[in-house]
Amino acid sequence: MAEEAPAPAPAPIQERVFLVVADESEEMKNALRFACRRAQHSGGRVALLAVIEPADLGNWLGVGQVIEDNERRDAEALLHRLADEAYRMTGKMPTLHLREGDRREELVQLLQEESGISLLVLGTARGSSPGPLVTHLMSNLGKNVRIPLTLVPGELTPEEIDAVT
Repeated sequence: MAEEAPAPAPAPIQERVFLVVADESEEMKNALRFACRRAQHSGGRVALLAVIEPADLGNWLGVGQVIEDNERRDAEALLHRLADEAYRMTGKMPTLHLREGDRREELVQLLQEESGISLLVLGTARGSSPGPLVTHLMSNLGKNVRIPLTLVPGELTPEEIDAVT
């Protein structure tokens, strides 16, 4: 009797990655909570992006370097603080991205480079304007940004976010 060849192993399921742009805003807190809850419920992971925008001080190069060093330290501290928070909510360490340049351009570039990112999660500002990053991305969806975008309203409470995730 001929032996059957073993069945090929199933392809590994790619982990869903929920990207949040890290900053100190209230709307980012909502986006982070939403992303963490979605990652937790789907077996996914959170990714965080912080962008250091260059200081343009012309002839004051030494001062500019000090400012950029301080901004880098602040951005790294922010990423680590938010990573701890994401870990507490999901049980997984998030992927951290730190870039230098224009925040909107660096976000679009990261989304183009990292094919593993499944969903971009942004919080909208309270009030009438969703915020400059959301406005910029809305004009780039489908052109330069080829992943779904979830907007978390700034008016949602943590309990409301938990209920919808």
